Amino acid sequence: MSEGGGTKGSRSAARRRLIRGLETRPRADLLRLVQSRAFVWGVVVVLASSVLGGVLVSSARRSPIVAVGQVMNKSRVSRVEFSIVDEAATERQRASAVERVPRVYAVDAALLEEIGASLRNLPRALSTVASLDDVAPDIRSQFSLTPEALAAVQREAVDGEATPAWLDRVGRLTEGLERRPVLDEQTWQRSAQEGLSRRIELRFGASSLLVDRDRAVNLADAAAMRAAMESIAKEAGFTDALAGLVVTRLLQSPRPTFQYDPSATTQRQNAAAAEVRPVHITIQRGQKIFDRGDVLSAEELRWHRAELAAFDASAERWRVIARRASEFTAAGAVVIMAAAYVVAFCPRIRRNPSRMAAIATLSIGALTISVLVATTEPWLIALATTAPTLFVAAILAIAYERRTALALGAMQAGLACIALDQPVGMLLAAAMGIGTGVWHLREVRHRNNIIGMSLWGALAMGLGVAIVGFIDRPTTLPALRQLAIDMGWAAAGPMIVGGIVLFILPVVERAFDIVTGMTLIELRDPKQPLLRRMQVRAPGTYNHSLNVASIAESAADAIGADGLLTYVGALYHDIGKMSKPEYFVENQSGGPNKHDKLSPAMSLLVIVGHVKDGVEMAREEGLPRTIIHFIEAHHGTTLVEYFYHRARQAAEDAGAKDGPEEIDYRYPGPKPQRKEVAIVMLADTVESATRSMSDPTPARIDQLVRTIANKRLLDGQFDECDLTLKELHAIVESISKTVASIYHGRIAYPGGTPKTQTKTQAGVPITAGGTASGTNG
Repeated sequence: MSEGGGTKGSRSAARRRLIRGLETRPRADLLRLVQSRAFVWGVVVVLASSVLGGVLVSSARRSPIVAVGQVMNKSRVSRVEFSIVDEAATERQRASAVERVPRVYAVDAALLEEIGASLRNLPRALSTVASLDDVAPDIRSQFSLTPEALAAVQREAVDGEATPAWLDRVGRLTEGLERRPVLDEQTWQRSAQEGLSRRIELRFGASSLLVDRDRAVNLADAAAMRAAMESIAKEAGFTDALAGLVVTRLLQSPRPTFQYDPSATTQRQNAAAAEVRPVHITIQRGQKIFDRGDVLSAEELRWHRAELAAFDASAERWRVIARRASEFTAAGAVVIMAAAYVVAFCPRIRRNPSRMAAIATLSIGALTISVLVATTEPWLIALATTAPTLFVAAILAIAYERRTALALGAMQAGLACIALDQPVGMLLAAAMGIGTGVWHLREVRHRNNIIGMSLWGALAMGLGVAIVGFIDRPTTLPALRQLAIDMGWAAAGPMIVGGIVLFILPVVERAFDIVTGMTLIELRDPKQPLLRRMQVRAPGTYNHSLNVASIAESAADAIGADGLLTYVGALYHDIGKMSKPEYFVENQSGGPNKHDKLSPAMSLLVIVGHVKDGVEMAREEGLPRTIIHFIEAHHGTTLVEYFYHRARQAAEDAGAKDGPEEIDYRYPGPKPQRKEVAIVMLADTVESATRSMSDPTPARIDQLVRTIANKRLLDGQFDECDLTLKELHAIVESISKTVASIYHGRIAYPGGTPKTQTKTQAGVPITAGGTASGTNG
């Protein structure tokens, strides 16, 4: 009894230790996670994203994201009293000041000097002539001289020079011409019609004179010109014959004495406008800025902006800090939720700091675009909210998986709605577009996948915006018209995103270190350079790779893994054998085996070297990193058993005490990091082993597959990929069935002449000896 009690006590102690172990394991795992390099970088990425996201949210919410002509979804009243410049009234006063400015006209000084000089020199020119016939023809014509006028002019000369009285009258005449401007018809009409001022400014170099604009004379009006010139001559003191002579001279080929000076006029007008003080109006607290359903005017938009600025300026310091802290906290909360999702459900991202940084950059970049578009062009708010968010989701769906894209895309949409002050309904519209678009990106094998994403995403987002619009907006004609515009822009977003994604797809593949179905389809083409070379240099290896690809693809489909990736990875997994194809049995066509002349160690170098050679070839050809992993990990760290046993046997025969170490005869690895690579590892080994079986019956094949799978499992080759025992069982079942269908048993027919006893089995010609003609059937 004591023995039984001891046994029971030991079992209880063992259970307690197991329970304690289970309790402490999560703590140990958490401690390892916190101490890891990825965790430190993850914290840095989260903090940086939170700060940048907070800055974007805060800056966007301080900007009024509304545009002139937009229908307002809600009313707004002033929260503070503030003063604002009445632009309309100020502009009216400035326009009035500009209209009151006298127009400026510049004198034609050369013309006035010419007229004055001709009159001043006239007495001296005529003082010595005896009669009218002796006067020069040009002077006689210019002044229309008569005997009486000639005599009168000669009386104004003393000792051959003009008298002071004559010179004085000529000077007064010039002054009269300066005060009575002669303008061409167009300028005269403009001076009579433009502006409110009744005066004009006449400029003579540095000095100027203001005169009534009615004193201007129209050059084209002959009667007015004669009357004006007679008046000027009379005012200057010219009478009788001398007055007629002077008027004749003034009317001889008349020209404008003043020209309009637009530059000087503009300077005067600008100076007058600048002197007008702005007109301010005061908006009381509680005063309406706009109502729900109003079509926003430019004036209401200015009031709205001024109210936001005044509210921020008048708010107490602690209120401003609290508001900014809330905005940063909201952005940080969304970022932390996204990080928590990645930690819990996305090990591929969690383990790689560069992928964390890439996703954070993508998210912050998309939010930046949303904020810039919405704040600079508020009428594009539907496009700014939805398109960048869908872009993030599409890239993540291509780079990782749809579940990750849906979760992080929804959080991106939430962050955009917080930043742009959009209702919850807009989040619903964005989520509809994201869900519909991502659904079509399960595999990007053809351009049609992205086109389908664009079309269905456009339909979903347009419908989502319509639903939100009918909920949030008044049912007025302007509101419905704007809703139609927003639906159009929301639907255009997925189309734009689809075009961009299609254009930058190679960049996305390199940035996220992924390979899409479109690229995989290109790589599986037998005309690819590496595959063509393998067909020529190592045909046996090529056929082996085709068989492995078919076996592995079926197994991958059985567990829901990426069948296309598995197939392409299997095609390229043995390209390194092209370096020394004759050292591999599938390429040997009879004759001595080259390994018979090599030591086990040398043979090991050749066999293991095909992995390194394959990796180098793949890198030279620019194969994606994902495909290269199939090449470097399809043997993992397995033991090269044949040459290991040969080496042990050779050591025993030589009487050596210490045989070779097992680790020296293992592949360098790494072990498979993905399920697809683990599947290729099993398919590769099984295909090679099955070809060497003398009687490959389904039962024997199934036993072989299970033995190899268990051996690889116990050897730890699947430790670094997330392959479950349930999935391994499904893989074994699939490989067994596929291999059995390829290497099925043959029916033995009675002897006879093969030429006359050829039959078929499953459509494949079979000779009388029971061997399939051509391939292995």
